[in-house]
Amino acid sequence: MKTIKVGIIGCGNISSIYMENIPKFKHMELVACSDLDLSRAQARAEQYNIAKACTVEQLLQDEDIDLVINLTIPAAHAAVCLQALEAGKHVYVEKPLAVTREEGQRMLDVARSKGLLVGSAPDTFLGGGIQTCLKLIHDGWIGTPVAATAFMMSRGHENWHPDPEFYYQQGGGPMFDMGPYYLTALVALLGPIRRVTGSAGISHPERTITSAKKYGQKIQVETPTHIAGVLDFHSGAIATLVTSFDIQGGTNLPHIEIYGSQGSLRVPDPNSFGGPIQIRRAGTDWEQIPPTHEYTGNSRGLGVAAMAHAIQTGQLDLHRANGELAYHILEAMHGFHDASAQGTHYEMKSSCERPLPLPPYFVFE
Repeated sequence: MKTIKVGIIGCGNISSIYMENIPKFKHMELVACSDLDLSRAQARAEQYNIAKACTVEQLLQDEDIDLVINLTIPAAHAAVCLQALEAGKHVYVEKPLAVTREEGQRMLDVARSKGLLVGSAPDTFLGGGIQTCLKLIHDGWIGTPVAATAFMMSRGHENWHPDPEFYYQQGGGPMFDMGPYYLTALVALLGPIRRVTGSAGISHPERTITSAKKYGQKIQVETPTHIAGVLDFHSGAIATLVTSFDIQGGTNLPHIEIYGSQGSLRVPDPNSFGGPIQIRRAGTDWEQIPPTHEYTGNSRGLGVAAMAHAIQTGQLDLHRANGELAYHILEAMHGFHDASAQGTHYEMKSSCERPLPLPPYFVFE
């Protein structure tokens, strides 16, 4: 099969794991990287033995590159993806798909008109942890799922991230930063969302950076930092989701639990590819379930590998971290904010295919 040649745009904090993992997938070749700061791209190229460091324009004009991975900040996601699509390249973008629903829809429309694929993080739901949970549900271990809870509770990123400002701007906040992991996992486990409602607020209008690089600098908060939501799924299940950057003392709440007619399933951290899986059926204690699927380590880039495999083989069902799923998640995240502002439910306009579990021990290598 033809090797898919890949270029990365954006050489910031998240790029290192992609640059480390992409070469592990034998049907892809990472041939170039770019950044607004060319010296940063050059440093990454040297660190990860990438053949070419170049400007964004040069990368987009390179006819050898088939697929662009967009790791820019959220505010630039749509603009960079649209440029790549217009240049005739498939795109895979870090979460969220875009900042606005209009931008996200425009990306899908342009890709469709050009016969190109759009993919988006998170791809953690393709890892062994959540894939095992998907198999357990599909095999009927907990009966019919009727409810779920999900909690992402943290202090905020100013405590560790070297450049945390964008997490508190439009397109940031706990819902747009971490919500994609939780919502994508819930859609994979329960199917597409019918409507959402919730309450959202800014608990601290100003934040102080305590990470080393910008220690003591102030951030003016522009987006809600605590969102409590309820989701109704087309399947009939109802879920509670809380995402927060305002939890200073920690919590013992589970990441995700799914409650079925015959038992409960404790799902590992959706920001990871593996982790403990526990199940408890009526009249029994919690028991740990070993993973039935591959990729339980940090496998970021797995969604790109599945996308590249789909391009090569024409098996588009393998492209599961796809644009339609990412847009459905983007709309739901906005829906929570809209519902809070308007004091009502938000009825979802989009839908998506529920990603089926991968075959056990399937590898994209």
